[in-house]
Amino acid sequence: MNQKLPRPGRSIRNFSVLLSPTPRGARLARLLATEQLRTWGLPLDPARLIVAELANNAATHGRVPSRNFQLLLYVVGEILRIEVTDTRGDQLPYRQPTNPTTEAGRGLTLVAALADRWGVTHGLPPRKTVWAELTLPSRESPEPDRPISGPACAPYALPTEEKAPHQAPPLPPAPQTHSGE
Repeated sequence: MNQKLPRPGRSIRNFSVLLSPTPRGARLARLLATEQLRTWGLPLDPARLIVAELANNAATHGRVPSRNFQLLLYVVGEILRIEVTDTRGDQLPYRQPTNPTTEAGRGLTLVAALADRWGVTHGLPPRKTVWAELTLPSRESPEPDRPISGPACAPYALPTEEKAPHQAPPLPPAPQTHSGE
């Protein structure tokens, strides 16, 4: 089988945890995934929404008493893969037609809308893995949460007189330009 191996110098980052198939375990999956994405410096959304949906499905539909589900995150190149493995391989998930009057059944529709790719793979019996992949933004572009440096402006001088509370503070002085003459 031919597989593309990651280029030398590129690290493969991964995170794995076993959680109880309960609402608390699903919530913990989302919180741990959010913190791991933050540690890696990756965008939180839509990954944490996908983790929340897949973990909730594992806790709700993939639940077998005394058997945990596994959350696995890994990054290879610009691809983040999210995998949730549970022990109900006999019940494969499927997208249900959406109905505006029902309160449930939209989880995989949401995953399909947010992820670049998703699917289900059979594991060793009785396991199945529901996965989703996201293409990460390139590192060359600035991150939206970080300040972008620009040209320096004149320092802000505090006003010397007191102003009424409803007035806005004065604007800093405009930068001065010098002619070459």
